[in-house]
Amino acid sequence: MSEEQTEGFSKILVGIDGSEASIYASRYAIDIAKKYNSQLIALFVLHVHGVRSISSTFITAPTSRIELFEKEKKEAQELLDKVRIEAQREDVELRTEIVEGSASVEGSIVDFAENEGASLIVVGTRGKSGFKRLLLGSVASGVITYAHCPVMVVK
Repeated sequence: MSEEQTEGFSKILVGIDGSEASIYASRYAIDIAKKYNSQLIALFVLHVHGVRSISSTFITAPTSRIELFEKEKKEAQELLDKVRIEAQREDVELRTEIVEGSASVEGSIVDFAENEGASLIVVGTRGKSGFKRLLLGSVASGVITYAHCPVMVVK
């Protein structure tokens, strides 16, 4: 075991998407951050589609895609604000980030975690995709596969 593994986690990243599993994941991440006095980052990835698909899909109403994106960004911030309130209740400092990713959500999470030097990633088992029959969601599975650090998956 490395020294980091025996002494805890210095920086924890938790992925938030508004699903029940991600809310549970945020609670676990807050508890771990409190226990190890870790930096905690809550990340919401907004999936941004390519410009070509936007322009071809919304030829008659190009502003509707922008309005939808702004609405999604506002909802993401509201979710992150709720996580911040939970963290404050536990006396845990939380930084929130909204990332606009054109790649996969799991790729955006892994890239962000690596760039930030996260020592633990916490994600929920299934997000908002709605595939209840899957044991492990595709985002969680992708994060586990490609992450540079330990990943905790919360059910």
